[in-house]
Amino acid sequence: MEDKKIKVLLIEDEEMLANMYEVKFQNEGFEVIKALDGATGLDLSKTTNPDFVLLDVIMPKMDGFSVLKAIREDEKTKNLPVMLLTNLGQDEDIQKGKELGAVGYLVKANVTPADVVESVRKELEKLKKA
Repeated sequence: MEDKKIKVLLIEDEEMLANMYEVKFQNEGFEVIKALDGATGLDLSKTTNPDFVLLDVIMPKMDGFSVLKAIREDEKTKNLPVMLLTNLGQDEDIQKGKELGAVGYLVKANVTPADVVESVRKELEKLKKA
């Protein structure tokens, strides 16, 4: 029996980037659900049962910090692993993400799509062991 695909919810408003990450994750055997704004992403986090969320911070309708906070406050999604993937590299932004419960924080300028997939895999491995 084949392992069920790991479902990653990608919340990224820049469509070109979202498509690039989607292709990379699909090539690595993941199932990808995409949202191009925070409000849609939040809805999808509740309705699609993702295994992992990759979340941009600066987005229309609802920023990533607000989405993360809402995910943590919802009984159904509070334990969902969320990794921030953003261009905000300031220490206070990273701190805020961690305080809100992000399992990781990647600065887009510093990582390749392959690095992002690898980071998600590492986090999922950690969760399996926990």
